[in-house]
Amino acid sequence: MLVYLDDIRLNAEVSGPVGGPAVVLLHALGTNLSIWDAVVPLLPRSCRVLRFDQRGHGGSDVPEPPYAMGALIRDAERMMAHFGMRDAVVVGLSLGGLVAQGLAVKRLDLVRGMVLSNTAAKIGSAQMWGERVAQVQATGLADYAPGAMARMFGRRWQEVAGMPRVRAMLEGMDPRGWVGCASAIAGTDFYTPTAALTLPTLAIAGANDGTTPPDLVRETADLILGSRFHLMRGAGHLPMVEKPEEYGAVLSEFLVSVGQV
Repeated sequence: MLVYLDDIRLNAEVSGPVGGPAVVLLHALGTNLSIWDAVVPLLPRSCRVLRFDQRGHGGSDVPEPPYAMGALIRDAERMMAHFGMRDAVVVGLSLGGLVAQGLAVKRLDLVRGMVLSNTAAKIGSAQMWGERVAQVQATGLADYAPGAMARMFGRRWQEVAGMPRVRAMLEGMDPRGWVGCASAIAGTDFYTPTAALTLPTLAIAGANDGTTPPDLVRETADLILGSRFHLMRGAGHLPMVEKPEEYGAVLSEFLVSVGQV
């Protein structure tokens, strides 16, 4: 469904009983809400699950780049308000993990727990993202995709069953949306604000992830007092695609352990 906000339309899907404990799923750069397709049915049925295409992605509007991280955080804030969600566990994947951290810092009344999946308080450098933006602007996402797949899935990326669908998501999106959100990542460093958070947090890393390696994910988890860390072996940057059953079980266990369900 399209949700009409003041300045943008965002594509969303919501499932589960109205008034159920809230879970918000935020996808990675170059993907869309369908990245969660195999996981949503594995979550406790009592949960009210919201997932949406972040600006520039999927069926959502594509404003002219660059985007600010604050705009992405505000989008999440407004989407939760639209669906009447509070006290949510927010699950953020890569780019979505940055949004989750920013949302928790800004609106702790909305977020009672976080799952930081394959993400960090700071991802890469401004120079690195500038080079990638320049590449995409010059030669397009189809040229960029093989390198991205190798970083996401590891050296045997061509053999990963879910890779073609992820690659198609990336190559099929509007390059302006990718550039806009890449620019937001480039300008984001949440080390200091994230270190001030104390809410229940689970960090998930993939052993084969070259985009946000396990040590980087663990470093971010260590910023948050009392956080937990789970390493998924045989998985890369998108473990919900490669090992949805394990990923769903880990999420569900966390939801139960923090009293969300």
